[in-house]
Amino acid sequence: MSTKGKELTMGRRSWYHAASLLWIFLIGMQWISFTQESWYTETTSLVLWTLAAVSILEVILPFKIMIRTIVKAVVLVYILHKTLIDYTVYIPYGTLTERTEQFILHLTPYIWFTLCAWVMLEAALRLVTTTRRILVFLGINIISMGILDSFTQIPLWIEIAWVMFAGMGWLVCQHFRNFELQYPQGWKRIIRHPYKILANIAIIFSLIIVASVNMPEVPPTLTDPYTAWRNYTGSSASQTGNGTLDIPTATESGYSREDNQLGGGFNFDYTPVMSVTTNERSYWRGETRAEYTGTGWDDRGRGATEDVEAGQALENDEPGNVTTKQVTQKVTMLNDNVYPILFGAYSISEVTSVNGEANSDRMLWNSAQAELHVVTDRQQPQYPKTYTIVSEAPVIVEDELRTKSFDDLYTSNPADDMYLQLPSRFPDRVTDLAAEITASANTPYEKVALLQNYLQQNFDYTNNPDLSRKVSSDFVEGFLFDIREGYCDYFSTALVMMARSEGIPARWVKGYAPGQLSLNSDMQAPRQPGAEIETTYTVTNADAHSWAEVYFGEYGWIPVEATPGFDMPLLTEQPDVQPVDEPEEQPEEEPVKEEEQTPTPEQASSSIPAFVIWAAGTIIVLWVAYMFWRNRLSLRFFLLRLRTGGPLTPEQKVVAETERWIRYAKRRGLTRSGDETLRESVTRWSQVKPAAAATLHELLAKFEQTRYSPASVTADDWKAVYQTASKLRKELKAERA
Repeated sequence: MSTKGKELTMGRRSWYHAASLLWIFLIGMQWISFTQESWYTETTSLVLWTLAAVSILEVILPFKIMIRTIVKAVVLVYILHKTLIDYTVYIPYGTLTERTEQFILHLTPYIWFTLCAWVMLEAALRLVTTTRRILVFLGINIISMGILDSFTQIPLWIEIAWVMFAGMGWLVCQHFRNFELQYPQGWKRIIRHPYKILANIAIIFSLIIVASVNMPEVPPTLTDPYTAWRNYTGSSASQTGNGTLDIPTATESGYSREDNQLGGGFNFDYTPVMSVTTNERSYWRGETRAEYTGTGWDDRGRGATEDVEAGQALENDEPGNVTTKQVTQKVTMLNDNVYPILFGAYSISEVTSVNGEANSDRMLWNSAQAELHVVTDRQQPQYPKTYTIVSEAPVIVEDELRTKSFDDLYTSNPADDMYLQLPSRFPDRVTDLAAEITASANTPYEKVALLQNYLQQNFDYTNNPDLSRKVSSDFVEGFLFDIREGYCDYFSTALVMMARSEGIPARWVKGYAPGQLSLNSDMQAPRQPGAEIETTYTVTNADAHSWAEVYFGEYGWIPVEATPGFDMPLLTEQPDVQPVDEPEEQPEEEPVKEEEQTPTPEQASSSIPAFVIWAAGTIIVLWVAYMFWRNRLSLRFFLLRLRTGGPLTPEQKVVAETERWIRYAKRRGLTRSGDETLRESVTRWSQVKPAAAATLHELLAKFEQTRYSPASVTADDWKAVYQTASKLRKELKAERA
């Protein structure tokens, strides 16, 4: 059994035991950083608190392993109970017995996460006890993260760097632990002067940090196995400028079914979805979302629905008291997909026909969200091939709305609180940014317009954003401050949440952009005077889109477009932008320039905090200055060697040191006349400086021995002159003081 194993069995724990826990905990944090993209927030919090509690209790409890295990179990049960309550997984009520039953019923699956985290921490602490095992443990973690970084959309280079940092610290601690066990006397001397060891460690880490920051971008010499395999099988794989794999995502554009995990990228798919013949170009609205989770949108709390039939008037809870324009849409589906909703312009007021008939299968109307759901047979789901709907599109007087204050809009027409919802841990940086952008605005309309302009003018559209830049776990914060590029989901979610942070009700909407004007649209056909022109638009998967709707009191819900390259007639601050009858995605298909995909050196080093880089640079500068000071004699003799053209002998070094202390004496007022010997000068100086007389005569004796004595001069002689000269300096300084 190893020495560490004996200590654990006997209940005694060394400093190395605590240090090992620190490094294991730091490595575990990197895995939590990876999994939090797919875990619930309460699961991430539970695992984090489990690792922290077990680590602290392992260090501070002065008990044997059995008692420590019991205490840990009790504490973890308390953490599990508190986490489930804090995140409203369950709400306890009733007697103690009833509460206990409720707690037990809600343990699954959270208890398994707690137990797994506990077991893995204990196993790593007790099994990884030697240098070889530490290296194997680190290798497994680094290789695993490297594979996940290549085959998933989550960048893990920062996590890998932290694992390597923890591994270096762990190996240093292991080295000192072995030294302590093998050389206890030497270890005691090190403990008495720890600053020397700490200084060396700080210097080594500083050199690594500075070197990594200033490392030039070098493309890989060898092709990695994944790229080689894709090239062999005929698949495309490209190398980005920083040597990481640029793997195309497998997702295609289209109407999304899951919105709780936004992000990633997609490829444009131009498969036709539907054709819409209408008298008014519009966005074809689908579903809305109100609850933002930090990673996406939750569809809970969507309001009640009611059964409706074709021909029945559909009431909207928040229609607004404004003039509306009737918009008729004849929709023909061009694929066999089954969607949960009928698409149409906001807001649908009536379904005229479904599949050419006035009667229809069961439909559900959600008046709070203005959504028309389709109820299909689960065994053989079928979506209507054609349907005709009528919508009432609001006509907004922009100049009038611009002047309406918060009180004018929301005092008599308040919105539901769910449209002002912010997560409990919503980033302050997003709130502060929204306040800064809208500081000059006085009304809700002006604030929304400023937010809209900010997003359209300061961020780039791309269907495959560079997720390696992302640092924040919050979707909106990561977009605004890290990635700074994206597609409609990024822009629309950011607009909704920044508007809410300013107290303006808003919700997230997904559906389709207008599409492309069909070639068979009969634009030249003669029509009766006053009759409206109907045009047909072909909508493809590439037209799938999301945008924001903002509530303006008596004006109802107004759609707002924040994504660059898309045109929304309402609430736009770009009057020179003309509506186009081409797919809105068309300008976005332009290939992204390579230099935009390749991170600059500044971006590559941004993962290391600036204060860490400055601290590392300061340590290196101080270390270099100390090395110059420590080797000042060698440097001085090196310069003399360059002057003389050869190495200095001990006699020459004594003479050089003598000349040096004479120059110092001169600066202290002890001057020599031109015809005076050194002995005569020393005799006179001794009378002026009696406290330094003995030292002066000692230096004189060393010089005369070197110059006039036949005895050979050794290295010890010139070192003695150097030490005596240092003593003279101190005496002269003390006498002057």
